Amino acid sequence: MANDAPAGNALRVAPAQPEATGDPVRGVLAAFTKDLVKCVDDTLAAFLAAEVAALAEIDVAMGGFAATARDCVLAGGKRVRPTFAYWGWRGAAGGAEPLPAVLPALAALELLHTFALVHDDVMDASDTRRGRPTAHRAAAARHAAAGHTGDPERFGEAVAVLIGDLCMVWADRLLAHATVPPARLLDVRRCYDQMRVETVAGQYLDILGENDAGNWSLDRALRVARYKTASYTVQRPLLFGALLAGADADAPLTAAYTRYGLAVGEAFQLRDDLLGVYGDPATTGKPAGDDLRTGKPTALLVLARQFATGTQRRALERAGTVTGTREVARLAELVTDTGAVARVERMISDRVAEALAALDTASVDETAHTALTGLATAATTRRA
Repeated sequence: MANDAPAGNALRVAPAQPEATGDPVRGVLAAFTKDLVKCVDDTLAAFLAAEVAALAEIDVAMGGFAATARDCVLAGGKRVRPTFAYWGWRGAAGGAEPLPAVLPALAALELLHTFALVHDDVMDASDTRRGRPTAHRAAAARHAAAGHTGDPERFGEAVAVLIGDLCMVWADRLLAHATVPPARLLDVRRCYDQMRVETVAGQYLDILGENDAGNWSLDRALRVARYKTASYTVQRPLLFGALLAGADADAPLTAAYTRYGLAVGEAFQLRDDLLGVYGDPATTGKPAGDDLRTGKPTALLVLARQFATGTQRRALERAGTVTGTREVARLAELVTDTGAVARVERMISDRVAEALAALDTASVDETAHTALTGLATAATTRRA
């Protein structure tokens, strides 16, 4: 499979300092993996070009559908999961192993991520993703513009479900392109399958919470963060990378990655909770206050209800029913007044400290240690 990966493992690495301006995640990714994101994108583009062409042979409409799925994959994003997987691999393998052998596996995680995003947007009835209409909204708009019969919204949701399914199959297919020993690839596949199961578990709990918010606890909110986000964003990608390098499942490095990944992954979701209420739509690509409009029982909202006075608690009961921008803004201010925001910020800081301590418990390639230290901070102080 053609790609523009550099020879060997020669990705340029810079000191662990985020950019002074802009998204800190993008700053650190640019500093540490200037070539990696391009390698992943090139691998995806080459793979998807062949897949789209093959589907176009079935029917001209299938070509358009497959191209839409491709565009969902290539429409930007920080490539966080392949990046953590890369550094998990690099931390175990050191700097001598050839990158092209594992690039398909790293890129496959981005296809899995697209599957999750597209389905998540349908379940959340989201209008935008990365500043663009979500897959189901775009498909519905095309249906209406073409003058087709039937319900455009229903059609759009059906198309988005199929796009997600196709991305899941594509992820499996691309993973198989990794040129590592078969026994090792089998271990990687077991980790990958567990990651997918945990993602589904976290998503189900997330949906359940929205329909049982009054009985949701902080423990359960953190459990959603652990399985919906931490597992497939940081923890499993790190372990996935280590297994690509042939790491022993019982090695101290694996234990350190598990501890680091859980802590950073939970902190990543806690930052998402804050961005879901206070994020700038121009940066996040999604409307501010969506979690307040839906009443989703995130850790932030659960803590706000715990800390609230009687009057504040009665006002918080409106979460899930507010629609107007001013109402959402007033509710967001009330959440801050309860002290919940400050508590979540402390929880994020505590988890970052836990993650950095975990890295010091095992022998990790020095460059990977530096990168993971920077990413722990950057991934949890981002603005999108």
